[in-house]
Amino acid sequence: MASAMASFPSALFLREAEVRRGLELMFAGQAELARAIEPILDEAKIGRAHQRALYFIGRQQDLTVGGLLAKLGITKQSLNRVLTELTARGLVETRVGRNDRRQRLLRLTEAGKALEAQLFEAMRSRLASAYAHAGQQAVGGFWTVLEGLSA
Repeated sequence: MASAMASFPSALFLREAEVRRGLELMFAGQAELARAIEPILDEAKIGRAHQRALYFIGRQQDLTVGGLLAKLGITKQSLNRVLTELTARGLVETRVGRNDRRQRLLRLTEAGKALEAQLFEAMRSRLASAYAHAGQQAVGGFWTVLEGLSA
């Protein structure tokens, strides 16, 4: 990975070769973050969809099921399976909406907060190391690219 960081894109960064290199680096980075949390997920007997749900629920207390569905981009059936498992394991609790009783609001339990923090720390350390190596300007550029992808 260090050799990939040492080189810079050509001025023709929109060509297929440069776009493919960017995709390959994103796939490699995603795989590294996945490896960082894999032992924790294995021990907790949950998967990456569960981890992503824990992350977003932890970031926004009382997140609606619809809001989580939009963030994860998965099917309702898949989300229902994930939430059922997380609730059964005592990691997530569901509350009824204040204004709309049909709404289900999601919160992490104390056990859910602890597991999410452990997962986050494993990824944070890897990402922070890469950020430190790249520098502030590169991190800003990286964020700009990712924001452009998610817009």
